[in-house]
Amino acid sequence: MKNVAAIFILLCSAVPSDAQQMLSLDSCRAMALRNNKQINIARLKKDVATNTRKAARTKYLPHIDVLGGYEFMSKEISILNNEQKGVLGSLGTTAAGELGNTMSSAITDMVSQGVISPQTGEALGNIAGKLVPGIQNAGNAIGKSINDAFRTDTRNIFTASVMLRQPIFMGGGIVAANKIADISEQLTDNEITSRTQNTIYDIDNAYWTIVSLKHKEKLANSYLNLVKKLSDDVQKMIKEGVATRADGLKVDVKVNEAEMQLTQVENGVSLAKMLLCQLCGMPINKDIKLEDEDREDALTDNSIAPSGNAETAKENRAELKILQNAVDISKQTTNIIRATYLPQVALTAGYLVTNPNLYNGFEKKFSGVWNIGVIMRIPVWNWFEGTYKIRASKTATTIAMLELDEAREKIELQVSQSSFKVSEANKRLNMANKNTERADENLRCANLGFKEGVMEVSDVMAAQTAWLQARSQKIDAEIDVKLTQLNLKKVLGESLY
Repeated sequence: MKNVAAIFILLCSAVPSDAQQMLSLDSCRAMALRNNKQINIARLKKDVATNTRKAARTKYLPHIDVLGGYEFMSKEISILNNEQKGVLGSLGTTAAGELGNTMSSAITDMVSQGVISPQTGEALGNIAGKLVPGIQNAGNAIGKSINDAFRTDTRNIFTASVMLRQPIFMGGGIVAANKIADISEQLTDNEITSRTQNTIYDIDNAYWTIVSLKHKEKLANSYLNLVKKLSDDVQKMIKEGVATRADGLKVDVKVNEAEMQLTQVENGVSLAKMLLCQLCGMPINKDIKLEDEDREDALTDNSIAPSGNAETAKENRAELKILQNAVDISKQTTNIIRATYLPQVALTAGYLVTNPNLYNGFEKKFSGVWNIGVIMRIPVWNWFEGTYKIRASKTATTIAMLELDEAREKIELQVSQSSFKVSEANKRLNMANKNTERADENLRCANLGFKEGVMEVSDVMAAQTAWLQARSQKIDAEIDVKLTQLNLKKVLGESLY
């Protein structure tokens, strides 16, 4: 038992790590769709379009901004000028001087008029002289306090605000922008569909091309075996003296040609598999085997031929939908341009906080105020700039519509051509089947005649060549039927998977 286990382990270790991989058509399609860079890019574009659409929806909603700042000023804001400050600063001196002069003049007049005696006047003058300095100091203090009261101390300014903006009427620009966002998202969906269809079409082409080449490889091997058998028979006949060496050389040339054809087909299979690996996202030198390679009826198309007309294609083709999206986007772009030159109305509201307090004598405290308002913007004169831009945008829309019409006409032609090719391929297949039957019978008769000695070597080689051509044409006709039907489905916009 231990020996059996050891042998099993040795056999497992001898298996190469890079074993041949069996692939079906569905698995090739799945890998191609998963690894195709252009499809992945289109999916990322869809994600971009989705987020852009969501961002466009926010334009309908109010937006709130918070602002804050600090500024240092080398000078403060002054409500009083320098002259006024000087007057207030010397208010007591000025008042005391005028009061002293007035009292001195009054006492002198009263003494001269005899109202009071000189001694009384002198006593009153002494009293006034004592009152004036006190009045001067008190007045100056009052003036200084007034100066200080008018100081703003605005060298350090702190501000903060909360602002709300709500669009009311933007000329239809927000509506148009949201429609463009919706259309752009639809466009990315159509791009994904288009790239998916193209990828599957390429995969199916590569897959069935390999299958047809493998059938041709088998055919080339069969032909090589035929000419080798003929060569052996001729060599025997040469030894018996019933055939010439020239006959042997002719057959040897055919053997070389058959070997060359087999090499060319094998190289074609290798190149086709490299292409399939590249489309599937695998290393191009990956050893693969297709599920339908060895099936004798793999190229026999039993599916129902696609049916449809140009109108069906126009409804289904992703390319036309993309062009229609371009037309719709161009129309909405015109609406956005027009909205720029229409009146626009928005509601604003906010709360402003400052320090110093502007609303209480520049008090060194934070204080704020609410505000609400309506902003209206009305373009009056722009030298017909809006008119020119709208005309240019409408012309671009017309160009997009003409491109759409041209594409529709080309699709009608594509449908007609593809339908004709399907019909032609079916006719060629019927003819190839008949030619194959005749070539088989011709080869059978040639081999029989050669054995009976009534036909020459050249006749047998001609029959073998005709048999090879008929079989090769049948394989070409079978793959042509399959690929033309695939192409018709693609042209009609039908799903390929």
